[in-house]
Amino acid sequence: VQLQASGGGSVQAGGSLRLSCAASGRTFSNYVMGWFRQAPGKEREFVAAISWGGSTYYADSVKGRFTISRDNARNTVYLQMNSLKPEDTAVYYCSAGRSLGSMRDRDYNYWGQGTLVTVSS
Repeated sequence: VQLQASGGGSVQAGGSLRLSCAASGRTFSNYVMGWFRQAPGKEREFVAAISWGGSTYYADSVKGRFTISRDNARNTVYLQMNSLKPEDTAVYYCSAGRSLGSMRDRDYNYWGQGTLVTVSS
């Protein structure tokens, strides 16, 4: 699976962004899709995931503010980010794997190149 993330940018605190990740190469609908992020000087962390059937999973830090969704017809997964905070600043990566509900990056086999989100106060 090849993954191409887009939609990052700079926004003020309280603003919104929508990230997209286009997949190609294999049957998109067979995969769990995830979003991770890595802030400067920190380890990569789980943000959200969505199963092939649409079940969703979120890190506590983004619950109620971020929404993950997928369009299997378009081979695309989205991350709608609202009420952004400066601590959301990071490079965001989309990923694909087969482990339902996993929040561990080791369970995701394919990774996109990352897109930078910067939130200013």
